Amino acid sequence: MNIEKKLSHTEFLNREYNVSHLSYERETAFFDSIKTGNIEETRRLFKPLNSDKLGILSTNKLLNLKYHLIITVAFITRSCIEGGMEMEAAYNLSDIYIRSIDKCTTEEQINLLHHELVEDFAQRMQIFHKSSIYPKPIVICLDYIYDNLHTKITLKKLAEISKLSASHLSKIFHQEVGMTVSRYIMKKRIEAAENMLKFSDYSSIDISNYLCFSSESHFIYVFKKHTGYTPKVYREKFFRRRNG
Repeated sequence: MNIEKKLSHTEFLNREYNVSHLSYERETAFFDSIKTGNIEETRRLFKPLNSDKLGILSTNKLLNLKYHLIITVAFITRSCIEGGMEMEAAYNLSDIYIRSIDKCTTEEQINLLHHELVEDFAQRMQIFHKSSIYPKPIVICLDYIYDNLHTKITLKKLAEISKLSASHLSKIFHQEVGMTVSRYIMKKRIEAAENMLKFSDYSSIDISNYLCFSSESHFIYVFKKHTGYTPKVYREKFFRRRNG
């Protein structure tokens, strides 16, 4: 069967079984949102890989997800380079995720990795675009905070990496970002917790420990203060199940 016959046959099967692909406009908007670091828009347009709008690249369900995710990484990488990410850094990040995809043995691992890499690229692009707005010491701090939400972050450490005194950093951070260092760190930890509750099966205590809260009860208190929900209720309301 030559390529034209294969193409016709595929189109016939797709019509018969009502298989369609994501619209070009939606795909473009999704990749553009990552390129510009618009995280809220990225999350709004995010579509699970097991959506019925994705084509069939393999009859093996796990391989089909892997192939789609590798294609997604390729498009995201290209978009981020176009958006200004340094080429070598973008390709290195892409290689890391493709190797991780290769090691996945379950659909759940693929789905979690999909969400993780989309968030990662979008967050990095957001920080990149903020670099044209914020002074370099602040960008260094924002980058460090994002990469270290799972560890204890101190003003002393941020002052050290930004080469400023703690008091001066504290002052200009508040001026530039609009909130204190500690409040910003907590905001980012709560955002990370929201995503873990939406896209993973980690328990409240696991999330609390991972994000360096002093205790599960403290995590629950702070989470409710910021979102209006306890972690349990938030998961029940917003958890994105594997069937999309």
